[in-house]
Amino acid sequence: MINVSISKKVFNDKYIPYLDNEDRYLLFYGGGSSGKSYFIVQRYIYKLLKQKMNLLVVRQTGNTNRNSTFALFKQVISGWNLSQQFKINESDLRIKCVNGNEIIFSGLDDTEKLKSVTFESGELTDIWVEEATETLEEDINQLKVRLRGGKSKKQIVLSFNPVNINHWIKKHFIDSGLATVCHSTYKDNKFLTEDDKKTLESFKDTDIYYYNVYCLGQWGVLGKTYFNAEKVNNRIQQLKEPVKVGSFIYDYDGVKIINIKWQNDVNGFIKLYELPKKDYPYVIGGDTAGDGSDYFIGQVLDNTTGNQVAVLRKQFDEDEYSRQMICLGRYYNNALEGIETNFSTFPIKEAERLGYKNQFVREREDTYTGKTAKAYGFKTTSLTRPLILAQLQAIVNDHIEKINDKDTLEEMLTFVRNEKGRPEAQLGAHDDLVMALAIAHYIRPQQSMTVKADIHELEYNIMKDFGFEEESQEEFGSKIEVF
Repeated sequence: MINVSISKKVFNDKYIPYLDNEDRYLLFYGGGSSGKSYFIVQRYIYKLLKQKMNLLVVRQTGNTNRNSTFALFKQVISGWNLSQQFKINESDLRIKCVNGNEIIFSGLDDTEKLKSVTFESGELTDIWVEEATETLEEDINQLKVRLRGGKSKKQIVLSFNPVNINHWIKKHFIDSGLATVCHSTYKDNKFLTEDDKKTLESFKDTDIYYYNVYCLGQWGVLGKTYFNAEKVNNRIQQLKEPVKVGSFIYDYDGVKIINIKWQNDVNGFIKLYELPKKDYPYVIGGDTAGDGSDYFIGQVLDNTTGNQVAVLRKQFDEDEYSRQMICLGRYYNNALEGIETNFSTFPIKEAERLGYKNQFVREREDTYTGKTAKAYGFKTTSLTRPLILAQLQAIVNDHIEKINDKDTLEEMLTFVRNEKGRPEAQLGAHDDLVMALAIAHYIRPQQSMTVKADIHELEYNIMKDFGFEEESQEEFGSKIEVF
């Protein structure tokens, strides 16, 4: 047994009773950020050093181990200064302890490879199934067969976040009493920062379903539509056609963009629902195409009201997207732009190079110094994603009239909770318009929400009433020609 005082410094108190557990089936499930996967790795490192064992770590898809379970083992080994005690084989995804114990990482998607798993010394004694709700019951039954026989104590550990309340794992292991179960939440993770706890707590007020399932680890339901479908459908019936459809043309010499002009085109990829108003503040949320299957998106909001006033949507190259976003930002009074940086930082770097400085600034931790640094662009993480979606969900519930684009609303109808309770696009559908709109609403506090001079709006509306709308764009818009 490990010293109690030491264990309390190293492990979360919730998990200490399971450190030396030898029950045949041991389940760790619950909410996100509970630290359960991290503890499981700590527990195995501890066991590998003190007793004879061989461990097989599996996920439904084998290649997902490299950036999850395998990376976590490397992190704990390094953090505990045990690099001399373990030999890590990056290419074969194997870790060997100096005492001869081994860890092999594999996937349930390659049954033949799984059958051929052998250890240099001794028999298979332990199996860890991470993200167990992704697996099939017959796959787990095959693992049970692999663990039969021999003289050593055998154990299968399963870890997961709860999903559909009718999931086979719940019936097979929990309801039947077959397994020893540890349920945990973020409240059990004493190593979680206060800011992270506050972020998770905020979902109580914005998305109670997400809070109950993701944060508290309660069993969810399958196929739950994330946005209120009735309100979305009703809003679609009320929509008006865009004021203008088209795109921007401009001169570009490799250093700067000049002579920006709006060009009407019924087949254009930018829809304008409200024209820019003098001295009004605007924000633009951007979502890039990622692996290429989605669209490049720009969602423009009037920051005094939160109304959706324009949408850019097209599949094209990053450089053209970057320039069109710059033109769109300048058109809407040098709007604050917040473009997602998860897949590429090119658009924000290109905007900065071309002189567009009004970009959303996020804070991030410098992994080398530990200090807080600032960077352009929005980063979607396991914490920010549910937060921005919850904010958008609240807008749909309370102010659906602020959304004017049919494509955006129709995309909301295919945005559902998957079997793990995670909000995402249905198979074959897109989520880029939803994510860009969510980002736009999230970044609003970094831009002014008041008009600099209300008198100009009165003048602008008077001129529009007299039919001088297009001719007055240079004076009342953003110095961009319209033709």
